[in-house]
Amino acid sequence: MRYNIDIMQRENQDIATNNFFLWRFIVQNMPALLFLLLAAGGMMATYFFFTPAANGQASAVVLPDRQVILSGPIFKLLPARAVIQRFAQSLPPTRIAIISGHMNNDAGAVCDDGLTEAQVNLDIALRVAEQLRERGVRVLIFAEFDPRLTNFSGDALISIHADSCNYVNDLATGFKISPSPISDSETLYNCVESEYEAATGMTFHANTITPDMADYHAFRELAVGTPAIIIETGFMNLDREMLTVNAEKPATGIANGILCFLGER
Repeated sequence: MRYNIDIMQRENQDIATNNFFLWRFIVQNMPALLFLLLAAGGMMATYFFFTPAANGQASAVVLPDRQVILSGPIFKLLPARAVIQRFAQSLPPTRIAIISGHMNNDAGAVCDDGLTEAQVNLDIALRVAEQLRERGVRVLIFAEFDPRLTNFSGDALISIHADSCNYVNDLATGFKISPSPISDSETLYNCVESEYEAATGMTFHANTITPDMADYHAFRELAVGTPAIIIETGFMNLDREMLTVNAEKPATGIANGILCFLGER
């Protein structure tokens, strides 16, 4: 019996000791416990305030002073839908500008049957752009006096033109190129000259390069450092078949020359 009494006394002492430490812990940590209690109450109030009604409809509460508080769901249920749209791919960094000679300005040289230089230039320019885009090159086609030429900065600019439709003599055949005297355009010049001759079999007609070619207006409009050339693809008289029926060949020569300049040939 005495043994049981001792055990009960020790148990009572343990309970008293535990209660003492519990109250001591509560008293010592009262600020933190109050903060946690207030935070929990705030979270519960926020949850019940913003939780929508079961039917997902907005509700209105009218207060005694006639102020209206609207509450509604903070989410919108959307039907499941398969993802069919991809992120747009970023454009490649290479930018080649092609001026279609006389475009949106005048006809350029005109043949007796109505064929114009502007038509020939645009046909070749579009073919060049298509070939380059197939190789992943970003191409911009500009009109003759396109406002985008001002301070244009790109990898290169090529202006496409053709020579007179009048018969001069049997030597009035071939192509010619003039580089920009303002920027370093030697590599572009050499690549286009070599590739154009290889694709068309035409000869370089250097002795008919005019001052208008050497001081071409676009050279002075570009951002400093942009390589640029102007090419006259042939004479619209003796080279007419090459420039019209076989226009893919001049286009290939120019496109290959640009790819050569970009180091992709």
